[in-house]
Amino acid sequence: MSSVIPPSVAGGAPQPPKRDRADHGSSLWADAFQRLRRNPQAVAGAIIVLLFVLVALLAPWLAPYGGEDLPGQREIRPTRIPGIGEVPGYPLGLDRFGGDVLSKLIWGARASLVIGLVSTALGLAGGMLIGIVAGAFGGWVDNVLMRLVDILLSVPNLLLAVSIAAVLGQGPLAIMIAIGASQVPIFARLLRSSMLQQRTADYVLAAQTLGLSRRTVTMSHVLPNSLGPVVVQGTLSLATAVIDAAALSFLGLGGGRPETAEWGRMLTYAQNDLAIAPQLAFLPGICIAITALGFTLFGEALRESLDPRGRRA
Repeated sequence: MSSVIPPSVAGGAPQPPKRDRADHGSSLWADAFQRLRRNPQAVAGAIIVLLFVLVALLAPWLAPYGGEDLPGQREIRPTRIPGIGEVPGYPLGLDRFGGDVLSKLIWGARASLVIGLVSTALGLAGGMLIGIVAGAFGGWVDNVLMRLVDILLSVPNLLLAVSIAAVLGQGPLAIMIAIGASQVPIFARLLRSSMLQQRTADYVLAAQTLGLSRRTVTMSHVLPNSLGPVVVQGTLSLATAVIDAAALSFLGLGGGRPETAEWGRMLTYAQNDLAIAPQLAFLPGICIAITALGFTLFGEALRESLDPRGRRA
């Protein structure tokens, strides 16, 4: 009577079952990336952000004229500003100073990208420093730092940025510092909260049981696993930074000359010509809205992909 020999025995040593890499062993970020690829909201936001970044980086090659060039001065009249398609060579028309609107919108994307990235980086660096100290030490250090953060959070974000920019003076650097400083308390409280939540996790208790120092546990275990919400907030803060930069420039805190290409400044000088050239306000306003929408869509999709409680089946 023949017996059936299992394949594992016939082939020698038993082989472990194969695991699907998509279902087992994938990291949190790899899993989040896969979810983002299947999320239409994330794809739409990523496309908008990518186009914005490409336009900003390729501005010298995409813009027909320089950011402060005034090639159409002879076409401007006190009661007439050429609009979209009215003058050959200027597809989006001219502004009050004779500048090409298309070129200014393109160069304005570069200005908004620089201000948004630098200000968010400053806010992220300052907030992470405070959050790490508060989350790592706790006790009276945490209480003092968080009370200072609460005071800053009690002031509206834009009002705080306006106050700081007014003190520092007019100019792009002042705007970057002002917006970055207004974002510090948000990042600080978010990172501190995430670190406090991670400090009670099993892997942290296991590391402490093995005798690892507080510094090692914090920097090697707690901090890397607490950065998810901070990364999401950084993406959303870019949208806020673009809007705040335009608002501060609109209020006259951006410095520079009137013909300088910057979306907020374009809105400032367009308000006097709304009756004869409303496109001068609509076009930069649309650029600001679409850019902020792109960062918001991608940030919300990233939040959903990283937070198990917010994931859709």
